[in-house]
Amino acid sequence: MTGPRGPMPSPPFPDPQSSVLKLIVENAINAMNSGEATPEAAILHAAVHGWYEGHIQGEDACPGCDFRGGLPKQQGPGHPRSN
Repeated sequence: MTGPRGPMPSPPFPDPQSSVLKLIVENAINAMNSGEATPEAAILHAAVHGWYEGHIQGEDACPGCDFRGGLPKQQGPGHPRSN
């Protein structure tokens, strides 16, 4: 894959074929169809959990990376930076 700044080091996360991502989407659809969640709540739930799964996969693919999307990784109290 290439981005505006050249080749990207990794594919997007989570992988669109991820079994975990498929389960998240399936659960959101089931919750909406059963009336357990509104469409908005189901979409929000799937988006948040899909993003989190992508974060986990990204961390596994790039241990020790300090940047994601141009923002410093985990700064502030409880997240010491070692330089």
